[in-house]
Amino acid sequence: MNERSNKMAEKVQKVGVERVQGFLYYIDKQGDVSRAKMARGGKKGGKPEKVAKAGVKKAKGFLYFLDKKGDISRAKMVNA
Repeated sequence: MNERSNKMAEKVQKVGVERVQGFLYYIDKQGDVSRAKMARGGKKGGKPEKVAKAGVKKAKGFLYFLDKKGDISRAKMVNA
C-alpha cells in the first residue's frame, strides 16, 4: 500500500454501530448516526431513525461517514 491511501480518511469518534443489511447509514445534521431503509425495486425507503447519539461537530470541507468498523470518520472533499 502506498502512503496516500493511508491518509484518505481520519477517524473522528468511536461509536461501534453494528450494521443491519438493507439500511443506509449516515451522519445526520445533529452529528448523530442515523439509518433509513433502502428503497428497493419500486418500494419506497423508510423514515430515518437515530441509531447512536454522537454529537459530532462537522467542519466545512469534509465528508462525514460511518466506516467499516461502525465508527464516524471524515474525508477531505476535493472541491470544497
